[in-house]
Amino acid sequence: MLEVLKQILEVQELDMKMIRLMRLKKERQRELKKLNRIKEDLKSQVTKKDEEILKAKSNVKLMELEIQEVVEKIAKLDSQQSAIKKVDEFNALTQEISAAEKQRHAKEQVLGDMMDRLAADEEVLSSLQESFDQTVANSKDLEDEIYESIRQINTEGQGIKKERDQKVKGADPEVLTIYERLLRNKRNRVIVPIENRCCSGCHIMLTAQDENLVRKGERLLFCEHCSRIHFWQESEELEGTPAAPKRRRRPSRAKS
Repeated sequence: MLEVLKQILEVQELDMKMIRLMRLKKERQRELKKLNRIKEDLKSQVTKKDEEILKAKSNVKLMELEIQEVVEKIAKLDSQQSAIKKVDEFNALTQEISAAEKQRHAKEQVLGDMMDRLAADEEVLSSLQESFDQTVANSKDLEDEIYESIRQINTEGQGIKKERDQKVKGADPEVLTIYERLLRNKRNRVIVPIENRCCSGCHIMLTAQDENLVRKGERLLFCEHCSRIHFWQESEELEGTPAAPKRRRRPSRAKS
C-alpha cells in the first residue's frame, strides 16, 4: 500500500464517524420538527375554531337583536290594533301581525340551529384544546431527550474534528485534496480496497492488470467506474485498524 494512503485512511475513518453523526443529528432534528409541526397544527386548529366560535357568537347576538325587533314590532301592532274600530283596518293589522309572528318563528328556528352549532363547536374546541395541552405535556420529555442527544452529538463531533485536524497535519497535501474532493461528491468511503478483484466501492470487476498495479502500490490508482482510490489491503499492515480485512474461516475437511 502507498505510504501516503495510510494517514488518509485514518482521516477517512474519522470522516465516516462524522458523517454518521451528522446523519443521526439530522434524523433527531427531523423528529423535533415533526413534533413541532404536530403542535403547530393543533394550535392552528384551536385558533381557527376559536375564531369561528367568536364569529358564531356575534351572529347569535345579531339574530337575537333581529328577533327582539320583530317582537317589539308585534307588540306595537297589537297596541295599534286594540285602538282600531274599523273592520278592514283591524283585519289588515291582523295579517301584518300574523306575518310578523311567522317571521319571528322562522328567526327563532334559525337561532336555535345557530345555538346548536355553537354548542357543537365549543365541544370541538374543548377537545382540540385538551389534545393540544396533552401533546405539549407529553412531548416535553421527548423534546428534552432529543435536545440532549443533539448536544452529545455536537460534543462528540467536536472531539472527532479536533482529532481529524491533528491527523491531516501529517497527511500528503495533494492526496488529501484529491480525497476531500471525492468525499464531498460521494459522502461515503472513497479510498477502498480491492476484494476478489472487485472495487469494494462500486463492486465492478477489475482486470488482472489493474489488480497487479494496485498490489504494487507505486502510484494512486482510481476506479474507472466510480473514481474511488484503490489500495491493496495487506493484513499485516492493517491489523487492528478499521480497514483490516475480515478473516475468512477455512472450511473444515470432512473426516473420511
